[in-house]
Amino acid sequence: VQLQASGGGLVQAGGSLKLSCAASGFANKRYAVGWFRQAPGKEREFVAAVHRNSDNTLYADSVKGRFTISRDNTENAVDLQMNSLKPEDTAVYSCAASNTIIFSSLQRGSMYAFWGRGTQVTVSS
Repeated sequence: VQLQASGGGLVQAGGSLKLSCAASGFANKRYAVGWFRQAPGKEREFVAAVHRNSDNTLYADSVKGRFTISRDNTENAVDLQMNSLKPEDTAVYSCAASNTIIFSSLQRGSMYAFWGRGTQVTVSS
């Protein structure tokens, strides 16, 4: 199982970016996929997740209404569309895969067995 995050970059506040997590070694819906972020000097925090074998999604309160997570089955990927970006969204964003069936647990990084290398998102004010 391998994951690769891409799509990060520099954007002004209020702008948008789309991150993509390309998966290999497993079928797209077999695992739940989550996005996490870590800003300098801060702990890693949950951003969003999509459950395995369904389109149920979960979001951190800080991104609800601005970010959308979705599966791209044709590309075996999970995308994170980020709109109305704020300077506090600046972080390294990583995607991870989990085979847990407990939807509510997807906010915990410890539930994820596979992690991809992160991509930097910088939002200027």
